[in-house]
Amino acid sequence: MQKKTDAKTNPKYKRIVIKLGGEGLRNIDSGEAIDGRILKNISYELKEVHTMGVQIGLVVGGGNIFRGLTGEKRGVDRTTGDFMGMLSTIVNGLALMDYLEKLGVPVRLQSALPLNEVAEPFILRKAIRHLEKRRLVIFVGGTGNPYFSTDTAASLRASEIGADIIMKATKVDGIYDKDPIKYKDAKKYNEILFMDALKQRLNVMDSTAFSLCLDNKMPILIFNMGKGGSIKKAVIGEKIGSLVK
Repeated sequence: MQKKTDAKTNPKYKRIVIKLGGEGLRNIDSGEAIDGRILKNISYELKEVHTMGVQIGLVVGGGNIFRGLTGEKRGVDRTTGDFMGMLSTIVNGLALMDYLEKLGVPVRLQSALPLNEVAEPFILRKAIRHLEKRRLVIFVGGTGNPYFSTDTAASLRASEIGADIIMKATKVDGIYDKDPIKYKDAKKYNEILFMDALKQRLNVMDSTAFSLCLDNKMPILIFNMGKGGSIKKAVIGEKIGSLVK
């Protein structure tokens, strides 16, 4: 006899790409690049959603270790800095893979930069096959090219694998007309159209990433990863964050 499914926990999306910024792994107080407690919390949330049968692609940034855009301030050429940032995403991806595997989640790490000792090369058909076999796929190494952000990598991978949505984890709970930290009267948009976001120059993603999503009709959900259970709430369709569609 089959168990009845609870409509409240039925996933709204079958295949998703989560964009996790590297800063989300950092301990702000201690300055530790990868905080064990944060790593644990994120991994448990990902496991919960994976258990629901959702196919998960995860794109992770490297800003907690090195951000290419800030390299020139340290005397590092932009191109070199970007490659350093890509390597930083691989470090973060390895940490997430290791913790998720300890929780029993099958994971594959795919890198846009050749690094065969620790990660598979990104091959689209292999990535899709992994997802179909219920393996969580972590995409690292950005796009493999300098001058492109991990936001762009998330938009590219989501379009390539045919994801239903990109879920971008941030420090705020959505999109506002101005910085909600600085301005108490900042207005939040629960939903907004791509063209309206463009006209108002809202900081959703960088322009290249945003254009990719617009061209491929890829919706973007901006939400606060710091609030417990936020990924599950987003996946089952609860009103959370801001949706660009």
